[in-house]
Amino acid sequence: MSIRLELYRIFDKVAKCKSFSKAANELYMTQPAISQAIMQLEDELKIRLFTRTPRGVILTNEGKILFEYTNSAISLLDNGEKKIRQSRDLKQGELKIGVSDTISRYYLLPYVEKFHKDYPNIKLKIINQTTDELCKLIKSGEIDIGICNLPIKDNSLDIKKCKDIQDIFVFGERYKDMVTNSITYEELLGYPLIFLDNRSKTRQYVEGYLFSKGIRINPEIELGSHDLLLEFAKVGLGLACVVREFSKNYLLEGSLYELNLVEDIPKRGIGICSLKGVSLSPSSEKFIEYLDIK
Repeated sequence: MSIRLELYRIFDKVAKCKSFSKAANELYMTQPAISQAIMQLEDELKIRLFTRTPRGVILTNEGKILFEYTNSAISLLDNGEKKIRQSRDLKQGELKIGVSDTISRYYLLPYVEKFHKDYPNIKLKIINQTTDELCKLIKSGEIDIGICNLPIKDNSLDIKKCKDIQDIFVFGERYKDMVTNSITYEELLGYPLIFLDNRSKTRQYVEGYLFSKGIRINPEIELGSHDLLLEFAKVGLGLACVVREFSKNYLLEGSLYELNLVEDIPKRGIGICSLKGVSLSPSSEKFIEYLDIK
């Protein structure tokens, strides 16, 4: 469109004020500049928009037609700018976070609670999926950030580690007298093992590491949640591969015991993932400030 938006803004203000001088004051412009802008708009449209009177100006019939549309359009733009300012100032907006059930419960929840308390007008949308699914959602734009199990190898994602975590094996009272010394990975195979199903990043990481040591696992039980791993181990159904940081309550109360391995599984991490090269929303940037970035 050849006519600049600013001319319509000036026209809209003059129509509302019914005065060039009043419009000039509200727009912090000179009256000659206002007059020049209206003349330019009338020249572009090849129509007279205002009739000059001793008391100011009034719209012509054509001006009234144009005002119906410019008033709606300018109001929409002003509302849009207002919402952007509110979003920037965290007075409104939406934050879409992707996270696994386990990380959500044992790591993310207190940060979400504090953020919501500080910024109650930001609508929170939490989506629970596996790490692989979360990466897809980030790249499709369906979530702003993902809190994921590391490691992740994806050049399209920006990844910042939040927290180190340690994979361990735990067992219940039934195995307390049977597992008294440190054991090797080979000896581990002599016990019934309980793992997450093979879609989980945790299972893939531990299984891949053990395979690099020449150990191929064949779990007796595969489950869909970390909590179930803890409960199944607690009642004596085998040795469960869990995350130490997410199992502290069971270990502290003595309902589960940590297996002493001759060689610990290397630590991994939890990370914030976002789409590389794309600016984060103000609410996403603020929320990340709440997390423990290593």
